[in-house]
Amino acid sequence: MKKLKVLALAICLVVAANQVTAQGTKIAYLNIEEVVGLMPGTAKIDSLVEKFVVDTIDVEYKVLLENYQFKDSAYRDSTRTPKSVRDEIAKELPSYIYQITNWNQIREQAIQNKQQELLAPIYRQVMDAVKAVSKEKNYTHVLAREALIVMPDADNITDAVITKLRLTRPARPQQGAARP
Repeated sequence: MKKLKVLALAICLVVAANQVTAQGTKIAYLNIEEVVGLMPGTAKIDSLVEKFVVDTIDVEYKVLLENYQFKDSAYRDSTRTPKSVRDEIAKELPSYIYQITNWNQIREQAIQNKQQELLAPIYRQVMDAVKAVSKEKNYTHVLAREALIVMPDADNITDAVITKLRLTRPARPQQGAARP
């Protein structure tokens, strides 16, 4: 009898959960990268990042190498460098060696941080449009298209977000059109 009550309660909970889910949840999806790619200013970000690399990252690396070489030569020159200075330099050299050895990782992280910094306002605009469209169309959840395997076209809000942001897609070449 106890098992029957537990089974009945479990069935009731599953049925109730399904009804709540079916009534209250409406899921949409979008291709956020496509929308971000259409935003004005996105094209300039690559050139700004390249300028950041040349003006900042490459300069930092050059200074790092010059400082390392200077301190290393001072450390090795025992005749002109006092022992107390050499001891201090010996404590600093491992940090320089670590930074030089791991420069590619440090560089990539700095570039990634700069890209995120520059893209943040664009993503904010896109997310505001996504929230507005999802509210207008009564969607409770919006997922990135890449997170889904099977999805109905009717729940794709990419076009609605593009329209909300007053963006236009570039003309796509027609299939079967003659190519020069």
